[in-house]
Amino acid sequence: QVQLVESGGGLVQPGGSLRLSCAASGSRFSSAIMGWYRQAPGKQRELVASIGTGGSSTYAGSVKGRFTISRDNAKNTVYLQMNSLKPEDTAIYYCSFAAIGVRSWGQGTQVTVSS
Repeated sequence: QVQLVESGGGLVQPGGSLRLSCAASGSRFSSAIMGWYRQAPGKQRELVASIGTGGSSTYAGSVKGRFTISRDNAKNTVYLQMNSLKPEDTAIYYCSFAAIGVRSWGQGTQVTVSS
């Protein structure tokens, strides 16, 4: 089982920025598709962004142009840079790891966008 530890959440004003980090245990990070999901109160969990083993990325339409996902295989870490944050970005953000035979989730980190 892969352990994922997220960090970087917090309270930020609208228009501000945050960077989330997710560190993975084990030796399979470079072969995994990594993703960030979020879940707001009363809503289903949704995919925010994902990054493949070769670095290709996808984004939800609501965050495209504002969020950037990246990975550092040497550090077993995936990042989510969030700029121009909006109140509707408020949610718990979860890191995900997907490789052959393995699917893991982080414990989540709260992001609150409010003035």
